[in-house]
Amino acid sequence: MSLVISELREEGYEKILKIEDATCGLKAFIAIHNTALGPALGGIRFYPYSSEELALNDVKRLSRGMTYKAAGADLGLGGGKSVVMVDPSKKTKEMLISLGKAVEMLGGQYISAADYGCTMDDISFLKSQTNFVVGGVYKNGSGDPGPFTAWGVVVAMKATLCHLYGSESFDGKTVAIQGLGSVGFKIAEHLFWLGATLVVADPCQQKTKAAQEKFGAKVVSVDEIMSTECTLFAPCALGAILNASSIPRLRCKAVVGCANNQLSREEDAELLKEREILYAPDFIVNSGGLINVTFEIDENGYNARLSKLKIDKIYSTLTQIYQLAEELNCTTQKAVASLVEYRIKHEIGKREKPLYFHDSIFA
Repeated sequence: MSLVISELREEGYEKILKIEDATCGLKAFIAIHNTALGPALGGIRFYPYSSEELALNDVKRLSRGMTYKAAGADLGLGGGKSVVMVDPSKKTKEMLISLGKAVEMLGGQYISAADYGCTMDDISFLKSQTNFVVGGVYKNGSGDPGPFTAWGVVVAMKATLCHLYGSESFDGKTVAIQGLGSVGFKIAEHLFWLGATLVVADPCQQKTKAAQEKFGAKVVSVDEIMSTECTLFAPCALGAILNASSIPRLRCKAVVGCANNQLSREEDAELLKEREILYAPDFIVNSGGLINVTFEIDENGYNARLSKLKIDKIYSTLTQIYQLAEELNCTTQKAVASLVEYRIKHEIGKREKPLYFHDSIFA
């Protein structure tokens, strides 16, 4: 067997595996951060990391974030992640086969899903290699999580407006959206119908033109969007965009977006608080996609309506975080960390029911 799996020891992580297959050029890492509340779930990221050190650091950071996201959404799951050291355009079916074998060998400790560079077709193919994959287009599959992520962001925006103004109405409110990918564009569509005034930016002129024509959005450059005067600023592209250099440029009342890891450093949450800009922690805001795929492994199979109802609870979770931050006079980032770590420590929301992998390939 050409697949070589070696285990690395890292403090604070339950398991980290290095996976190699010289016959197809696969080099990957799978990290399982914490399973106190249930099996680890997290996406597969294809990215051309320049070194193993960078790939390892990323899989550790991302898997820890998944633990927080799952606990924050009360899913009865833990956090895990996979990273594959390859340009997404150069991945091969043979790589997916080897990666699928590695996931299957973990026996359900880690459940994989889509992330950067991983398509619905990739996930659907992986389903032929391992039971432990969710989020594809197949029988009982939950499909593209993008629309559910987008709806969760809109729910978070409503909760934020209600906290700021006592009403969740978008009338007279301006939302500046940075990035019009599959999620960002869908957010813009929802907000248009809710009556928001939109300002958008994206490197792709085709996308900004479409937003302008369909939603009456004002188009600004990618350099201008962060300094646009608005009610809500929605980062929906790259992470680490909130930092000591960019935060002074913000002219918004709150930051609510779907991008992962928006804070460059934890300390940047303090800078936002000092400027009286309300920050909606990203891993709560963008949890809709994760929530959606978990219904695929429900006892009764995937149910989009139940998924939507669960995503709607982002509203009450975020409201609780805002209230806790005010009570403790701390940042929302510290408030959510306190809430999530308490849940994990005391195993609040620990999964009681087993996961159901329908249409098992090994049945």
